[in-house]
Amino acid sequence: MWSMWWIWAVAAAGFLTLEVFAPTHIFFGFAIGAAVVSGGLALGVPGLAGSIPVIAITFAVASLLGWIATRQVLGVRAGQLKVWQRDINED
Repeated sequence: MWSMWWIWAVAAAGFLTLEVFAPTHIFFGFAIGAAVVSGGLALGVPGLAGSIPVIAITFAVASLLGWIATRQVLGVRAGQLKVWQRDINED
């Protein structure tokens, strides 16, 4: 089951759906990782199809690299940090 490319494609779509509801960019990294594994399995990359540990490591590394790339592109913008000058409870 873990070596079927379409399961990983469905997982990538599920992670993208979760990203809509939790805007932390973490699920987008997982979606990238699942898409990489799905593409690798669909293209028949040698060594990937028969080994669950290799699939898991590929998913983990691709997810981490996808998250880092997403963080660099969509990360914290200048001025996004709000510094409060006055406490509303002081009045």
